[in-house]
Amino acid sequence: MKAKTVKKWGKPVVVGIFVVYLAVLAYFLFFSERYGRGETGEYHYNLIPLQEIKRFIKYRDVIGWEGFIVNIFGNVLAFAPFGFLLPIVSKQNRTFFCVVLYSFEFSLFIELIQLSFQVGTFDVDDLLMNTMGGMLGYLFFLTQKKRLKYFL
Repeated sequence: MKAKTVKKWGKPVVVGIFVVYLAVLAYFLFFSERYGRGETGEYHYNLIPLQEIKRFIKYRDVIGWEGFIVNIFGNVLAFAPFGFLLPIVSKQNRTFFCVVLYSFEFSLFIELIQLSFQVGTFDVDDLLMNTMGGMLGYLFFLTQKKRLKYFL
C-alpha cells in the first residue's frame, strides 16, 4: 500500500478503532455482569487513596488471582489504549500534560456516572490506576511515533 493511501485512510481507521475501544470500555464499565456491574440500589464508594489497592494485595488469596489481576492491572490496561490513541486522533492532544489530564477527566467522568447510576463503585484508586494507564499508553505512543507518521 502506498504511503499516500495509508495517510488518506489511516486516520479514519484509527478514529474508528478509538470509537470501538470507547464502546467496549463502556460495556465493561457499565453493563458487564461478569465484573459486578448492574444496579445495586446502594451507593458504593472509596475516597481513601490506595485503600482498595492495599486490600486487593492483602487479600489476593481470598479474592482469587483473577479478581486481583482484573482490579489491579485491569484499570491500568483498560486506559492504556486511551493514552495511546488520543494523541493519534487529536493533534492538539499530543503533549504528556494533555493526555494525563484527559485520562484523569475521562476516568472521573466514568466514576461519577457509576456513582450517580449506582453501577459499580466510585473509587479514587480507579482514578489513579486509570490515569496511570493513560500515561503508559502515551509513553508507548512516544516510542512508536516514528512508525505512526502516516497516521499523524
